[in-house]
Amino acid sequence: MASRDGPRAAGTDGSDFQHRERVATHYQMSVALKSEIRKLNIVHVLIWILMAAQVTVSQLSLVSHKVVASPYQWEYPYLLSIIPSIFNFLALPRNNISYLVISMISSGLFCVAPLIYGVMEMFPVAQQLYRHGKAYRFIFGFSAVSVMYLVIVIAVQVHGWQIYYSKKLLDQWFTSTQDKKKK
Repeated sequence: MASRDGPRAAGTDGSDFQHRERVATHYQMSVALKSEIRKLNIVHVLIWILMAAQVTVSQLSLVSHKVVASPYQWEYPYLLSIIPSIFNFLALPRNNISYLVISMISSGLFCVAPLIYGVMEMFPVAQQLYRHGKAYRFIFGFSAVSVMYLVIVIAVQVHGWQIYYSKKLLDQWFTSTQDKKKK
């Protein structure tokens, strides 16, 4: 028996560790990928909360439109992007393949598609801002189009990594189930 402070067990020189059991690599990878996906889900939920707050404040006229601009059209369908995160949170604890697949497909539909539409919708406004230096919508004194493009850049990265890690996790889970079927 090894110990940090005491003597080594009798009859061993420390090189007899090869026979010990190890956790299979697909299980290690699964745990690591789940951790990354959870982190990305939390970042996505934070982005979603900020977006929902902006839409809510604007729609309820809680503050002047000079302080918080009215939302762009793409922001409304983007609010549905919470659905893939819910399915992700449901899929991870029990390795539910169906929920993970639904999450990946709905990420493309509810997350990435509105962001692409948002880039196209705001492009003329951004072009006007950068050519003529004129902005007509503001969020706390900053150009709304600049703030929203920053949000889009962050959100695209978050959703891209979510889909990538989900695909890798799905592959790990399929590897695990295929190994069980072979035995």
